[in-house]
Amino acid sequence: MSEKFTVDKIVIASIILLLLGLPLLGFSQYVMRIVILMGIYTILALGLNILVGYTGLVSLGHAGFFAIGAYGTAYFMIQHSVGFIVALTIGTLLSGFMGFVLGLPTIRLSGTYLSIVTLGFAMIVQVVIMNWDSVTNGTLGMSQIPKPNILGYDLNLANHGIYYLMLFLLGLVTLGCYTIIHSKIGRTLRAIKSDELATTMMGIHIDRYKILAFVLSASITGLAGGFYATLSSYIDHNSFGFDLSILILCMVILGGMGTIRGMYLGAALLIIFPEIARPLMSWRFVVYGFVLIIMMHFRPQGVLGWRSRRKYPIPGEVKKSYRMVEVEE
Repeated sequence: MSEKFTVDKIVIASIILLLLGLPLLGFSQYVMRIVILMGIYTILALGLNILVGYTGLVSLGHAGFFAIGAYGTAYFMIQHSVGFIVALTIGTLLSGFMGFVLGLPTIRLSGTYLSIVTLGFAMIVQVVIMNWDSVTNGTLGMSQIPKPNILGYDLNLANHGIYYLMLFLLGLVTLGCYTIIHSKIGRTLRAIKSDELATTMMGIHIDRYKILAFVLSASITGLAGGFYATLSSYIDHNSFGFDLSILILCMVILGGMGTIRGMYLGAALLIIFPEIARPLMSWRFVVYGFVLIIMMHFRPQGVLGWRSRRKYPIPGEVKKSYRMVEVEE
C-alpha cells in the first residue's frame, strides 16, 4: 500500500511539474488555447461529477449554469467596469443561486424526470439570453470582454498568464472537490446515490444534501463559465446549447463517474479528439454515442473507474486480517 501511495505521489508531482513548465516548451498560442480549454472542461466535468457521479442525479442542463457564469462575469466587467476577481465571484454566486432555485422543485425527482426538468432549465436560460437585450445584448452576443487583470497585470495567451490562472482555478476546484468528497458531505452524497431510503432511515435529511449538491455543482460550472468568457472575449447563445451539456456528461461517463482523475482523462480525450479528427466534425456526436455504447457495455464504470465491481472495495487491512484468520483455522 505504501509503495503504491509513493508511486502515485511521484506521478502526480511529475504531472504538476510538466504542467507548470509547459509554456517553456515553445508551443504555439493555438496549442496553449487547446490546453486551457481542456482545463476549463475538466472543471466542468468536476462540477457535474458531484451531481452525477457522487449523488446519482443526472443533469442535462449544465450548459445553463455555464452560460449564467459566463454572462454574469462578462456583464459586470463590461457594463460596470468591475475587476475580474469580483466579476468572476459574482458569476459563480449567480450560478450557485440558480442551482439552489432549480434544486428546490427537483428534490423529489430522479432519473428521466430529473433529466427532462434540467434540460428544460437549460432551454429557458438560452431563450432568456436571446431576448434580454439590455443585459445579454440578445442574439448579437457580448464582445470585447476584457482579459483578466490581477494586481495590475494583464493575463493573456502571449504572456501565458491566463494559462497559469487556469492551472490555479483547476487546482483550487480539484482540491475543493477532493475535500468535499472525503468529508461528511461526500459520504452522505454517496449514501444517497446507493440507497435513498436507507439514508433517510438513518435520520439524514436527503433533500438538503440534494440541494447542496446542486448548488456546489452549479457554482463550479459557473466558475468555469466566467473564466471561459474572459478567455474567448466573445460569447453568444450558440456557445451554450444542448450539445454542450451532452459533451460534459460524456466526459464524466467516459472518464469514470465518481472519480476525480477520470474527469481529467474524459476532458482530455473529448477535447483533443475533435482537433485530430477535423474531417469527422460533422459526425462527432455519432462517434461520441458509439463510444458511450461501447463503454456502457464493456466498462460502465469508465476508463479510470473502480477496477472492482464491488460498490465498496475491501480495504487491504481487512483482507490481511481475513487471511490471518484463515491460517489460524
